Amino acid sequence: MTISAVEYLPRFDSSLILPFFTAALFLLIAAYFKSKSSHKTKLPPGSFGWPIIGETLHFVNQNHEKFIGDRMKKYSTKIFKTNILGEPTVVLCGAAGHKFVASNEDKLFIAWRPQSMQKLFRSSYQKASSAVVPRTTEKQIIRAPGFLRVNALVGYLAAMDFMVQDHLNKHWVGKQNVDAHHLSQLLVLTLSGRFFWGLEDQARVEKLCKLMDTMMLALHVIPLNFPGTIFYRAMKAAESARKEIQLLIKEKKEAICNGVKMTDILSFMIAHPDPATGNFMAEHEIADKTIGLVSAAFNSPAMTTSFIVKYLGERPEIFDKVRKEQIEIASYKKDGEALNWEDIQKMQYSWNVALEVMRLIPPLQGTFREAATDINYEGYTIPKGWKVYWTVSTTNKNTDYFPAPEEFDPSRFEKEAPPPYSNIPFGSGPRICPGKDYARLQILTFMHHLVRRFKWDVINPNCKVLGGLNPVPTEGIYVRLHPCPP
Repeated sequence: MTISAVEYLPRFDSSLILPFFTAALFLLIAAYFKSKSSHKTKLPPGSFGWPIIGETLHFVNQNHEKFIGDRMKKYSTKIFKTNILGEPTVVLCGAAGHKFVASNEDKLFIAWRPQSMQKLFRSSYQKASSAVVPRTTEKQIIRAPGFLRVNALVGYLAAMDFMVQDHLNKHWVGKQNVDAHHLSQLLVLTLSGRFFWGLEDQARVEKLCKLMDTMMLALHVIPLNFPGTIFYRAMKAAESARKEIQLLIKEKKEAICNGVKMTDILSFMIAHPDPATGNFMAEHEIADKTIGLVSAAFNSPAMTTSFIVKYLGERPEIFDKVRKEQIEIASYKKDGEALNWEDIQKMQYSWNVALEVMRLIPPLQGTFREAATDINYEGYTIPKGWKVYWTVSTTNKNTDYFPAPEEFDPSRFEKEAPPPYSNIPFGSGPRICPGKDYARLQILTFMHHLVRRFKWDVINPNCKVLGGLNPVPTEGIYVRLHPCPP
């Protein structure tokens, strides 16, 4: 059975066309001349699009699968060039492209973020002349006691289990209709707020959730910072979030001075010097770095959780299989006993459902790198400094990897493992998402309790979804709840 359709909406406000061209001319002129400069080497096929703006409007507004697919048909199924977000960019396609990037991280490629993200999370990138992403924060995560290692997550699972149940009691129980998208965001930030920031004040969590939601809409847009634009609203939200976290930092510093022991990542960054410099970071830089970390743990898990609810509501036969698996796991537990690591490992079918959701609706369609040197690939040269983009849309619905790719079929992961680099929702190689196990825990813990307590119908199955890199359901995902005995 094919999943229900979603309508993709543009992110660009047509009333802003004139100021857009004015600002874009000032912002992108250097990139334009750079992209048009002559090269003696053979560049990949493709088009830079319109002068100055390139193909940016199509990239940020259009259904991502269509944007990439149309150019693969026109130019090459392996590689093509374009100009997006002010940068000459080469798109690498297919599993071979994914593998090439993953195998050459920190050798041929360095991570890079668009200007919109650089500005939203300013301290994280403001010292990098090429806007490449520094590894300092990632190293701190790995070093932090009680953080993202599996043995640390095992110890956190009981608290996560309690918090998920508390969330359901507060926001789902007793309700007839709920917005699964908003509540998924709230749950994800409640968990990461406690884990990353040590934040337990629910009112502050809800405030930050609204701010983060506004920021997520502007991660991959042209950074036009004047009233009426998405980016302007996101920058205002980022400033408010920054102030909120700086206040929390001051509170934590005072608590630490009074001998209070804290184990969250924010407290760790306050109490330990930056390993790259040996100096303690300024409060505003700590705030920016941790907001960046939480944003990475916010958008993708919330999107995946939202669409899991949607597809389970539309496919009762798959819902029943998930519920049967979770009830069997619960049958071996004592009343009130929290989930443990062994329980999570038994949730194989439930995780296949999550994998299939992420295949059909990837929470992030792709990511950028920067060429650290001239790179030869498939007979073409990618010049140093050009941006390289790899995207899941070239593999996730490719019939060579996934038969009947439009069908929602979790059992496909039971039959045989997909080919390497064909379905990589958490990335791959040295820069694979360090929070993938954490995301898996929170998704499965939520599924465990939700399907045992409720059945539901999707009220707006043809929900409208933004185009571009992040599939945000603009009108929410509303479901009608039917409580059921565990």
